[in-house]
Amino acid sequence: MILTAYKVVNLQHDYVVWDPFEILGIDPSSSTAEIKKAYRRLSLIYHPDKETGDEKKFLLLTKAYAALTDDEARKNWQLYGNPDGPGATSFGIALPSWIVEKENSILVLGLYALVFMVALPTAVGIWWYRSVKYGADQVLLDTTSLYYYFIHKTHQMPLKRVLMIIAASCEFHRRQNSEIIERPSDNLEVNQLIKELPYINDNNREKPLFFPYSLKARALLHAHLSRMKLPPTTLEIDKMIIVKKCPLLIQEFVQCAGQLTILALTGRISRKPHKDTLENAMKLCRLVVQALWDNKSPLLQLPHITEDMLRFFNTRKRGTIRSIQQLATMKEDERRSLLRSLTDEHYHNIIQVMSRMPFIELDVKTEVVDDEDSTTITAGAIVTVTVTLIRHAIKVLIDKSRAEDYDPDKAEREVNGSEDIANSDLHAPESPQAKKQSQWVKNRGKKKVSKQQKKKTKPPMKPAARQLNVQSNNSAAAAEKILKESKPASKLQERKEAGDVTEEEISQSGEETDVSKSDVEPITKNEVKTAEKAAPTISTSRGDDDDDDEEWNKCQQKLFKREKILETKSKRSHSVHCPYFPEDKQEYWWIYMVDRKKIDLIATPILVTNLVDEEQIEFKITAPHKPGIYSYWIIVKSDSYVDCDVSQPVKLDVKEAKIIADNNIWDLSDEEEVTREDDSAVEDSDLAASSDEEESDD
Repeated sequence: MILTAYKVVNLQHDYVVWDPFEILGIDPSSSTAEIKKAYRRLSLIYHPDKETGDEKKFLLLTKAYAALTDDEARKNWQLYGNPDGPGATSFGIALPSWIVEKENSILVLGLYALVFMVALPTAVGIWWYRSVKYGADQVLLDTTSLYYYFIHKTHQMPLKRVLMIIAASCEFHRRQNSEIIERPSDNLEVNQLIKELPYINDNNREKPLFFPYSLKARALLHAHLSRMKLPPTTLEIDKMIIVKKCPLLIQEFVQCAGQLTILALTGRISRKPHKDTLENAMKLCRLVVQALWDNKSPLLQLPHITEDMLRFFNTRKRGTIRSIQQLATMKEDERRSLLRSLTDEHYHNIIQVMSRMPFIELDVKTEVVDDEDSTTITAGAIVTVTVTLIRHAIKVLIDKSRAEDYDPDKAEREVNGSEDIANSDLHAPESPQAKKQSQWVKNRGKKKVSKQQKKKTKPPMKPAARQLNVQSNNSAAAAEKILKESKPASKLQERKEAGDVTEEEISQSGEETDVSKSDVEPITKNEVKTAEKAAPTISTSRGDDDDDDEEWNKCQQKLFKREKILETKSKRSHSVHCPYFPEDKQEYWWIYMVDRKKIDLIATPILVTNLVDEEQIEFKITAPHKPGIYSYWIIVKSDSYVDCDVSQPVKLDVKEAKIIADNNIWDLSDEEEVTREDDSAVEDSDLAASSDEEESDD
């Protein structure tokens, strides 16, 4: 790179501007006589017949003289920089000169053959051999086949059985993964570690579950879940390599179980994986991320909390605190009292970590897409279950608990009490008469409300308005106009009842109302008639517009969903607090659907990798073939946090399928056949009449 930059900086241009005046050694403003004189003088020197002759320089002199004396040559020189006119453009390849030399031809051919016939095919073959071993998710195909075999063999697996199969993955074998290190000290250290682990089950004789690499990976995973300290230069390094690969392998395990579920639902295989197998695999993923066993408290995910402290997590009001959400919803003083053994710094660290942890809300919607009545589910229909995942931080619960601690009524009572105490210190106590007098003064401004004022006076209805009311307000515009013009009379009537109107105002208002009556009544009748005629058309047009808008919105939603499906899903959501995991982990969520009665999967689990605030997931299921009410569960599980699972029941009210009328559009009725025969007879008569007219003309 440095050598290339140096050559570019010191690059010299070979292209030189051809100047006839410079060749002849004269000034550009020289006359023709001076040009000829210079040419003669230099030709005597450089002519080939002379002793000082130079053939190349003489040709240049001749060319320069012609360019300055001949009109055509001068024009070419001015346009193209050459008296001979435009020359042919040539392009060359920037190759070193030794490549094209004759004596190096065998060496160059041998080098080309070595690079393009040996090295390049070898490199492509090695790349292909390595890449063909992996699937789409960068998991070895041998590992995927292993998962398929064991899931199909044991359709219901406990948690430790799933861990045993994950530990037997080919990624942990030295032959398949160059990151794995096999040391002579493993024979001693791994055997000693296995003796310290009580539930490792090293007596299993299934291949490859008893192979040395599988036993080592299983022992290291057990040690990780138990949070055991290992030798930092040997087993600790191996444990980090194995733990780092576990989430990806567990995702592949769940995907294999989902594929076998689809095969079982379609009748391709006889036995379907049990729901517990998938749930135990999902549970193992978050246990590995947080380095916990399934029987440990979720509160151990928080920093500075140990198992010894959990014995004191009891309160009188709430009982035993078992989850992080229970701890978050506690009042601030109760929570601080519960964690009183921690320093303020450690307590704030716990609150900060807990505030970033998630809790999920679900919104479930069921519909039959591309159906006239999308809300009605019929037997055998394809039902689209749309689940909206909404992520909140537990900080919302903490802030809510702090807000509940502050009682504004209590604070106001305290403030008022302090003011009363201050006033009692400043002033002497009042006598009972003064208290009574103050109460009387306070009630002095109140007036008794008369019965007439309590009763709301309604303005008299005009005949046209009464007619509108009977006709269900078909013309809204006419009614609005009439009611606006009848407002003065209603106000005057209210003032009459109150007794605040003079005789002059009554006489003036009477004239005005008479005029308004004469003006309003004929107008309203016409308006009512026209409005009645126009009302059905207006309502139908509005209904059509609403239907069009609804159809347009549905089309837009469909297009948006299709575009969203085609988009590449991001794998960035929120970072997980996992101090025992070797690298940064993002929050992922599994969502699946379960039959509540059979307690079995009806749809494959979907891994949501891009839940930042809100995300929509769709399930396509076939409705049962018998009418009735069917219950299901939508379950959401975290792959990173313990005790963050959410579930919501879903009920499908399945109706009987609609009977499709067998209307054959190709069957012609007898009347249509008769009309067609009559039409053909008329056409024949017209043709006969036209032919007779032509014969008569002839």
